[in-house]
Amino acid sequence: MTDIPVLDPAKPSGPVKVRNLKITVDRDLCIGAATCVAIAPHTFLIDSEAKAIIINTAVQEKDTAIIDAARGCPVAAIQIEDDKGNKIYPK
Repeated sequence: MTDIPVLDPAKPSGPVKVRNLKITVDRDLCIGAATCVAIAPHTFLIDSEAKAIIINTAVQEKDTAIIDAARGCPVAAIQIEDDKGNKIYPK
């Protein structure tokens, strides 16, 4: 996975911080539907195991797109929290 520009190579699916958002992809839930990639292509990519990872261009994505990507996940595999630990999605 060294050629994939992940935000945090030690935790490709998070949790990672992007501005005031903490993003985590639950790899056990993720089915690789790629809805998140379609909605927030600067934030998410599907890896060789068909799981969503958070890429280093996430800082270019609007917060609303990242949250919309989490909402669009058909299995709710993406969790978003604010910088105080409050759940944004899912509630």
